[in-house]
Amino acid sequence: MTSPEFIRAVANRYASQLQLCYPLTSASFSLAKTIHSHMVTSGFHPAGHIRNRLIDVYSKSSRIVYARHLFDKIHEPDIVSRTTLVSAYSSSGDIKTARKMFEETPFSIRDTVFYNAMITGYSRNEDGHACIELFRRMLREDFRPDDFTFTTVLGGLALVVNRGMQCKQFHCVVLKSGAGFVTSVLNALVSVYVNCGSVFEARKLFDEIKEKDELSWTTMVTGYVKNDELDAARELVDGTSEKLGVAWNAMISGYVHRGRYEEALDMFRKMYFMGIKMDEFAYTSIISCCAHAALFRLGKQVHCYVLRTEAKPTPGFSLPVNNALVTLYWKCDKVDWARRIFDNMPVKDLVSWNAILSGYVNAGRFDEGRLFFRKMPERNRLTWTVMISGLAQNGFGEEGLKLFNQMKSEGFQPCDYAFAGAITSCAMLGALETGRQLHAQLVRLGLDSSLSAGNALITMYARCGVVEAANVLFLTMPCVDSVSWNAMIAALGQHGHGIQALELFEQMLGAGISPDRITFLTILSACSHAGLVKEGQYYFNSMHRLYGITPGEDHYVRLVDLLCRAGKFLEAKDVISSMPFEPGAAVWEALLAGCRTHGNVDLGTQAAERLIELMPQHDGSYVLLSNMYATAGRWNDAANARKLMRDRGVRKEPGCSWVEVENKVHVFLVDDTVHPEVQAIYNYLNKLVPEMRRLGYVPDTKFVLQDIESDHKERVLSAHSEKLAVAFALLKLPSGATVRVFKNLRICGDCHNAFKFMSKVVGREIIVRDAKRFHHFRDCECSCGDYW
Repeated sequence: MTSPEFIRAVANRYASQLQLCYPLTSASFSLAKTIHSHMVTSGFHPAGHIRNRLIDVYSKSSRIVYARHLFDKIHEPDIVSRTTLVSAYSSSGDIKTARKMFEETPFSIRDTVFYNAMITGYSRNEDGHACIELFRRMLREDFRPDDFTFTTVLGGLALVVNRGMQCKQFHCVVLKSGAGFVTSVLNALVSVYVNCGSVFEARKLFDEIKEKDELSWTTMVTGYVKNDELDAARELVDGTSEKLGVAWNAMISGYVHRGRYEEALDMFRKMYFMGIKMDEFAYTSIISCCAHAALFRLGKQVHCYVLRTEAKPTPGFSLPVNNALVTLYWKCDKVDWARRIFDNMPVKDLVSWNAILSGYVNAGRFDEGRLFFRKMPERNRLTWTVMISGLAQNGFGEEGLKLFNQMKSEGFQPCDYAFAGAITSCAMLGALETGRQLHAQLVRLGLDSSLSAGNALITMYARCGVVEAANVLFLTMPCVDSVSWNAMIAALGQHGHGIQALELFEQMLGAGISPDRITFLTILSACSHAGLVKEGQYYFNSMHRLYGITPGEDHYVRLVDLLCRAGKFLEAKDVISSMPFEPGAAVWEALLAGCRTHGNVDLGTQAAERLIELMPQHDGSYVLLSNMYATAGRWNDAANARKLMRDRGVRKEPGCSWVEVENKVHVFLVDDTVHPEVQAIYNYLNKLVPEMRRLGYVPDTKFVLQDIESDHKERVLSAHSEKLAVAFALLKLPSGATVRVFKNLRICGDCHNAFKFMSKVVGREIIVRDAKRFHHFRDCECSCGDYW
């Protein structure tokens, strides 16, 4: 018979062996399992404290199944084993099982530590309401909270608190309990005040903490940063001699997120000279600063410093730093360098893959981006959104929409940014019905208040010819920013509502929104389309004088275009000669287009020569020159321009028009013979033209830019792509429905005249979007007032 002394000695030996499992490492589980196996094979039945030690080791080694198996063999588990398993289930995220075990535990054996375990579980799983409710229940059941209880429940309160009064009420509870002098509790209370925006009260409490620790300072500094009070945070950091790495990191990150890059760099330099240890958070923040501020050389220096000082970085260090470096290099137009860093990363995560994908997309390298996208081991919503938005913004609208639908078919719920990309695709394609469907989906999903999606919808409705819907959306959006104002001003300008665009701009200023360079581009375009020369000149001159914005070449292009459309070529030449930089191709193209419109052949020829010199492979240069000669009847010169184009291997972009009918886009070319219903279209046009003639329409054969017999010219005019598209829409759309046609080039002058009469004959509104603007034809008039 085994003596009690022997059993006690064996138990002590096992207990001392289990003590070797602490601190817990990856080997702890194997050692505990070996000791447990030895107990079983030797016939030893462990007492309560040894069983509890085994359960603790298994639980903290993420082997809850083993812990639970051992627990279930205990006839009457004590409060220690129950507390251990509640903590283990909570830590693993299985809060439901933790709560079940909590409720099944007899009230008679519960204690404060047991309640703390469950409160901590709720807090870790970000269920602040349950955390607070259990704390209240604990008080009702007469269990006295300790310092740890208050610290934990305050963490839960910080998740849900939204009013200063709630903070003060809990503050009173802390003071009444006697825990109002405990630093850890006061730190948690400061955090609660910070989270509900009561920074003044947080600072007052912080100043009252007698024994501040590192967490006290860090909590207050990060609280200031979180509430966008960076100057107060900086004053606090500068006022202490403590080397608070976390607080300094928070300051640098705050400066970066708010675009205060110089101050972020200054903090980083001071951090270095003070000898504060740099960690992955400091490096990622400062590398992000270099990326956003396009400080490529400085970013490279930081990269070199990391390589020199971090000989054997841990995965936890190298992964976020390398991800930041990938972003730095592609944002500084070094995509290949970014790819080399990516390829050499020992550990990659989805952030890494998304970062390099963003690099390819933003660089316009879509062939490589598509290949990379297809071979990604996993994707998330950001992955799809990057591709969809990139395709939409770079002219691949149809592919962007297909990818959006594929995203949904693979089970990903699009976010508002993905919707914005898809809506942008609709804007580019003129796919109004698809855009309306996406708008309806946004409303159904509760994403219609999204700023990015709302701005995309304004542009979509405007570019699909429904400027009224764009305006209604703008007026009803819950919040707007400068992008919203710019989009609406541009919409009005594109549709010929120049005066309204200027009025909206003045409203924007009255609302306290500062204009940016994009705003002035939209204003100058609106003035150009409406012939508002004096107004356009005024706003151009006010850019730098009133708003400190230096005009770029794109602004000068708009001004030259404004003057040339109005036939003010001397003033346009003065603007070009006064430019602070050498005029680029866009300036000469604007001048050439104006000369072509007004028949200024000599000046147009000079502009064309400069344009062809700068862009010898640009088809528009030769076409504009040839058309200008043809309009002037200089057929030999027109032929020579075409010959020069052929000799240089330049191919003209074919003019095409398209229209959406019954959710299908129909595309037409000039003199089309491919469309299955083309004969019916020609027959319909033949019926319409006599009625149009009776109202006064006369085909303007000067827009036939070919030297052919006069009796063939009218037939050529009738086969223009925009006429075919409009006629098809009139045949297929319901009676009275608005016709919306889109064209990739400038609308023909004869077609413009014809559509005015056609709108009168059919009694419908005909809207045509060409490469420059919108034309609304209604009752024999056009919204442009024949100025385009």
